[in-house]
Amino acid sequence: MTKRIAALWKFLTYDIWRITEDEVTKTTFSVYNVIKTVYLCINRFTKDRLINKASALTYSTLLAIVPMLAVAFAIARGFGLDNLLEYQVKHAFGGYPEAAEVILNFVNSYLSETKNGVFIGVGLVMLLWSVINLINNMEATFNRIWQVKKARRMYRKITDYFSMLLLIPILLVVSGGLSIYMSTALKHVEDFTLLAPLGKFLVRLIPFVLTWFMFTALYIFMPNTKVQFRHALVSGILAGTVHQAFQYLYIGGQLWVSRYNAIYGSFAALPLFLLWLQISWTICLFGAQLTYAGQNINKFSFDKDTRNISRRYRDFIAVLIMSLIARRFAKGEPPYTAESISEECQIPIRLTNRTLDELQEIHLLNEVVTDEKSDEIAYQPAVDINRLSVAMLLDRLDCHGSEDFKIDTEKEFHGQWEALISARKEYYRCADEVLLKDL
Repeated sequence: MTKRIAALWKFLTYDIWRITEDEVTKTTFSVYNVIKTVYLCINRFTKDRLINKASALTYSTLLAIVPMLAVAFAIARGFGLDNLLEYQVKHAFGGYPEAAEVILNFVNSYLSETKNGVFIGVGLVMLLWSVINLINNMEATFNRIWQVKKARRMYRKITDYFSMLLLIPILLVVSGGLSIYMSTALKHVEDFTLLAPLGKFLVRLIPFVLTWFMFTALYIFMPNTKVQFRHALVSGILAGTVHQAFQYLYIGGQLWVSRYNAIYGSFAALPLFLLWLQISWTICLFGAQLTYAGQNINKFSFDKDTRNISRRYRDFIAVLIMSLIARRFAKGEPPYTAESISEECQIPIRLTNRTLDELQEIHLLNEVVTDEKSDEIAYQPAVDINRLSVAMLLDRLDCHGSEDFKIDTEKEFHGQWEALISARKEYYRCADEVLLKDL
């Protein structure tokens, strides 16, 4: 049994990542992809400590909830829909209407105070800071999940964030309006044997559909990268369903505490509300991780080998990629993209991207945009290909990075340093006349 478990674990962590599409049937490969997606999602979720990130977002949400609801109610009142929004807030707290009343009182006080003199300036600054801080933390967390290093530009942050602030109250009002409309319409079809069950099913489905839409939109628009709709939709449906199921447990938990634990009294809503926020963010971030894993599962092929690659093979990959790019440039053909290099040479895409990044850092490659509509990135040589030799490439790879340490290479360890330099010169002498474009 121990050997079987060990063999299964080795298959999940190593062997399955080395299987290519042409080695098995399409059905088997699809099943393997599902297994790899689930494993990768759980593995990265734990290693990235996303539960801690959910705690940070819970704190930011707690700071921003009253200002955000104030904005939502201000917009809703402008359209005369504040009653629908109030219904949604009370419905979210389920069995604890006292907590909803406390928050609504805070919101009303906030709105009334912002109308008075000097406080309007301070109130608006605090409102904007708390809301922007929350959304900025959300974007940073999603970008970390997607391994995106560049955040949105300030102009895009302003436009995107304020668009979200306007959309949130509209979605809440629409959700409440649909629920009330469907519940009212259901009363008129109760006499119809066939329509009544269908109507009840649709009423119960509305919260699920709206939650699916909310999570899907979040997974598509929040990270600063292109997210495929089908992966976001699958994750949005799964995360939304789990969130709705937890919502029912949360409401049941509030009822249980209010009935059986008189010690908490009205204070029971606070720990339960914090628990709801924490678990809701955990579900949301797990869905984001699942979206990333589903879309990028092919990038993790040969992952363990890529992380343990030898120095010699890493240099070989660099020589191979540079020679392909230089030769295509010499022929005047369209430049390579990372995906085309990976597919043509059977190099794992993560290793390809890592090598291309390093070749840019040593100033041998430049990024170019081949198609302005799709923003497809390709790569061209950054130096004259008639001077671009194997020796130049290897020398720049060797010298890339810091050598600013306090080791005495002038006197005490001069012999070791000179031995290395002499060996390098002899090593490069044979490769100095070999141009990459001629390989």
